Amino acid sequence: MTARIRHPYLDHPGPIPFAHRGGAADGVENTVCQFRRAVEAGYRYIETDVHTTRDGRLVAFHDETLDRVTDGAGRIADLPWAEVRHARVGGREPVPLFEELLETFPEVRWNVDLKAESALRPFLGLVARTGAWDRICVGSFSEARVVRAQRLAGERLATSYGTRGVLNLRLRSWGVPVPVRRSAVAAQVPESRSGIPVVDHRFVRAAHARGLRVHVWTVNEPERMHRLLDLGVDGIMTDHIDTLRKVMEDRGVWA
Repeated sequence: MTARIRHPYLDHPGPIPFAHRGGAADGVENTVCQFRRAVEAGYRYIETDVHTTRDGRLVAFHDETLDRVTDGAGRIADLPWAEVRHARVGGREPVPLFEELLETFPEVRWNVDLKAESALRPFLGLVARTGAWDRICVGSFSEARVVRAQRLAGERLATSYGTRGVLNLRLRSWGVPVPVRRSAVAAQVPESRSGIPVVDHRFVRAAHARGLRVHVWTVNEPERMHRLLDLGVDGIMTDHIDTLRKVMEDRGVWA
């Protein structure tokens, strides 16, 4: 059985459905339009990413550059907000500021990947100014960045593990006596990495024994969703928001 809720962010009945980048399969990821579609589909947890522009504005965007998904070009860190704001995702939707998202969707809880070190302090400052601590969980591939965020913000900030933390938890699930950070509230992990399974019964048990929730990304196929829910995971992140909703409705766990 999963341990008690350690942070208000996790206060949700049953497994959490996350809209990954709002539902990236629709082609306009990380935009107000796509986030609104996810909310209208019943999602209250949304995964996104943040970068900072050259003048320190926090934008919800996955890549370092505008090139892949917008009609603009260049590294976000090298561009002022006045230029980034004119880029259009999929040729039609603007890049949003994260502050705009907090205001536009006051009921949404955000799972935020801090993509750049420059985003750390501005992000924490924004969360403090808006009092959004209960609505935020921070993650990053960089374990050091997540640990710095936790040290700066304290227990009011929910965090997941970075790559090192996930690796250590996987080793602990195999009985290897390595240290595991206790301040995180979740292990947010891929189903496998380089062909090696990450999520199985032992991993889920090891996480739950330490009061951690297990959230798996990015899962788009119904059979994989069912398998993970059978294992007892606590959340699934998906690009295909309609598919995950149907799977969870069929199982009676869509809240």
